[in-house]
Amino acid sequence: MNSYKNDVKEDQGGPVMGQVSNSSPPYKHKAPEVLARSAVPFSERFPIPQDQVGPQHFTKLKLLGKGAVGKTYLVALKGTDKLYAMKVLTKEEMIVKNKVKRVLTEREILATVNHPFIVTMYASFQTEKRLYFITEYCAGGEFFAVLQRQPKKRLKEEAAKFYAAEVLLALEYLHHMGFIYRDLKPENILMRGDGHLALTDFDLSKQAQAVSPRVVSHQMSLLEKIRNNFQGKNVDPSQKLDIVDSEPVLSYATNSFVGTEEYVAPEVVRGVGHSSSVDWWTLGILIYEMIFGSTPFKGSFSDETFSNIIANGVKFPEDVVVSPECKSLIKKLLKRDPERRLGHENGASDIKRHPWFSNINFALIRNERPPIIPSIPDPRDLSLYASLNVEDDDDDVDTLSDWSSNDPSNPFINFNCYRDEKQLGHHY
Repeated sequence: MNSYKNDVKEDQGGPVMGQVSNSSPPYKHKAPEVLARSAVPFSERFPIPQDQVGPQHFTKLKLLGKGAVGKTYLVALKGTDKLYAMKVLTKEEMIVKNKVKRVLTEREILATVNHPFIVTMYASFQTEKRLYFITEYCAGGEFFAVLQRQPKKRLKEEAAKFYAAEVLLALEYLHHMGFIYRDLKPENILMRGDGHLALTDFDLSKQAQAVSPRVVSHQMSLLEKIRNNFQGKNVDPSQKLDIVDSEPVLSYATNSFVGTEEYVAPEVVRGVGHSSSVDWWTLGILIYEMIFGSTPFKGSFSDETFSNIIANGVKFPEDVVVSPECKSLIKKLLKRDPERRLGHENGASDIKRHPWFSNINFALIRNERPPIIPSIPDPRDLSLYASLNVEDDDDDVDTLSDWSSNDPSNPFINFNCYRDEKQLGHHY
């Protein structure tokens, strides 16, 4: 539930600158004993020493979102002008709902990744009763809310292409690192204050075996051959070599039913086992939703939606004019047979070469101005927020205990990790 709203299905198989007040709420409770931590070294972006980070150092300003197993808050680091998002999970709930492996997978991903279009984690720690993630605060909020505010909930094609390119780069990176995302949807995409996007919420992601990119011979199209002959060009054979992605490989078949109803791939619905190709299906659904304002297979009820996913081809509304290249890409991504789906063989490399993306400079897109720059009120103005409930105040209060995080019986014993500042070379 790292996004600010979460409604994923269950797995059935298995900041902004300015001074913030440093006054603390008038708690009578003792500060919670921090039992384990993971943090990047002391830095300007997260100015607190690794051996001191804990919930008592943060002031909750606003509840950003509440999911099935946790809450995410906008918090201020006391004594500084720094704002972060703090995700809080209760250990008991994670154990009862059999989600221990999921939260450890999410911690593993957030502790590993370093990418401009993936949310940055600064620290993770645990007390006797709770688990905490401290991540960057994406002031633009959920991309879902951004789409809902557009006329007819639609983006212009070029705007959708820009955001699709950023998401594609994030998925490409995750696959390169050996992770299958499995839950792409607008609610799991955040918009930073500058308008760029960041993927979040990795509790449904799957660890696979990363495979190194390959060098392959690029077959020139007939049009390329005619153009070169007409221009009298002798093409160097070395210029026909491409570096292409290799998709991550699962060491075993997974039949887990995971994802969000309108986004799940046909192979997930059928329960026949799925691979990294599910991410390219969901990319096709996302592009469709951005442009047409709805998902292509939505039915009146769940079974109808699943039936449409399995049996129906994609149809395009006649009242929205889009390019043939756009329709072509969507159709190729929404192939029901995952082995025929674009991206199955060479991953993001094949998708980036599709003609729809011909005017996108993937290498420089992070430096381009996004189509939408969010209008952001001063997050330090507490009059904007409703008062937090008592249970929200209680979330970061634990009684002191002699319990140790290194106790072998602690299922979250590996929750703590260490990230070197060098791993966070970007600053978005």
